[in-house]
Amino acid sequence: MSRLAKKPIKLLEGVTVREEDGRLIFKGPKGEHPVKVPVFVKTEILDGAVQITTTGNSKQALANTGTTASLVKNAILGVKDGFQKVLEIEGVGYKAAMEGTTIVLSLGFVNPIRIAAPAGITIAVEKNQIKISGVDKGMVGEIAATIRAKKKPEPYKGKGIHYQGEVIVRKVGKKAGAAAA
Repeated sequence: MSRLAKKPIKLLEGVTVREEDGRLIFKGPKGEHPVKVPVFVKTEILDGAVQITTTGNSKQALANTGTTASLVKNAILGVKDGFQKVLEIEGVGYKAAMEGTTIVLSLGFVNPIRIAAPAGITIAVEKNQIKISGVDKGMVGEIAATIRAKKKPEPYKGKGIHYQGEVIVRKVGKKAGAAAA
């Protein structure tokens, strides 16, 4: 079993938890987030903490315990502070705009690409940056990856959509490669 899962997970200030239908529901200033408790895992709500234990000794039971502990920690952080990913758009003529809760990407294709934000996810566009935020860490990362996949950064000029701070490994072009040989 995960060593971190053996310790009780303390709730941050302003975060409450309740158990309902095999799920732990965390509530905080940023919103509410449910975490499904898998089979072989038993949760206990103590005063100001959540204790996670395993009910079996199988390999899957031990893995589920560590995973549940990680999901609980992410839920606590999510409802307290939230999670955010920032994407940057690079390239002449590439741009993003918002139409209600739908992001419209102009990436050099014939038609613009429209991606609707799911419930609980907020997308904001500022100049060449797309900010994705929400309570669920997995959903924020999934939406960011979906948007990035529409036009990945290419290795010659770096044009496309990339995460803020992401290092794009550049390749040498034909002319520069021929001159070096």
